[in-house]
Amino acid sequence: MERPLAIRARGITKTFGDVIALDGIDLDMAEGRIHGLVGPNGAGKTTLLGLLLGLAAPDEGTLEILGSPVGRTLETPDGVTGFVDGPGLYPSLSAEQNLAALAALRGRDADMSSVADVLAQVGLSDVAGDRVRGFSLGMRQRLGLAAALLAKPRLLVLDEPANGLDPAGKKHVHRVLNRLADEGATVVLSSHRMDDVEALCTEVTIVAAGRVVFTGPRTKLSAETGELDYRLRTSDPGAARELATETAGVRVVEESEDVARDDAELLVVRASVPALDTLVAGLARAGIAVRELAPVTSPLEAAFLALTDQESAR
Repeated sequence: MERPLAIRARGITKTFGDVIALDGIDLDMAEGRIHGLVGPNGAGKTTLLGLLLGLAAPDEGTLEILGSPVGRTLETPDGVTGFVDGPGLYPSLSAEQNLAALAALRGRDADMSSVADVLAQVGLSDVAGDRVRGFSLGMRQRLGLAAALLAKPRLLVLDEPANGLDPAGKKHVHRVLNRLADEGATVVLSSHRMDDVEALCTEVTIVAAGRVVFTGPRTKLSAETGELDYRLRTSDPGAARELATETAGVRVVEESEDVARDDAELLVVRASVPALDTLVAGLARAGIAVRELAPVTSPLEAAFLALTDQESAR
């Protein structure tokens, strides 16, 4: 059963003077998904996020958000919230005072129990009374997420939400976003961190030069990547190298820009997933233990580089 669409865009174009930021974008994003938006600098990601948040209107095309058409009035349906270029916060106010003030700006009163709840969700309870002036970048990002949670989002739009997060902060943010999606909300996040996109997102849109070059399930994008370089560490490097050279579709990479090759036990092989499976099965039959097997560059990052390079070459 297909999920209802949270976002439906057709032929969206946005220009700033002579600069075409978005060039005829078509896009569908389903409810209850975490959708990653990636692309090189200047690709149009921030412009697209701004349209979703009602910060700007498209020059051409149609945009529907949560089932409602969005025109040129810069209004979005209830339940749409988030931030672009970092959350807007008041440095001289405490974390809880910021949340109360931001809620008031939206025309709502935030009771302190709700404020305490969202601060706990993002792991900032211990600094609720501290002034934001002394917060790190990661703490500000989490406070911005807490402010968005007060609005009970149905569509949450986030620009680089992992900026400045330490492992504990990232854990809090990931937990919150996954819970929102499980409850039916849609999350759209833009990030340069491919590991965060891979960890969180079920669907991905890649934009380059203002155009969509891919949109769909992340698993489909990874499957279409083709050959990748893999780090392979085994109990018998010499025998593993010999077996790799004899396996159809597998090549030993003698030099790689992405891997320091001062490790004699490390082998880098280039292969498609089926060929790699054949190699691993052969290693097992030969009694050679596989101690490490991982892509040098993630499938998502490899596909991102290939697709954006193709677009820039046009």
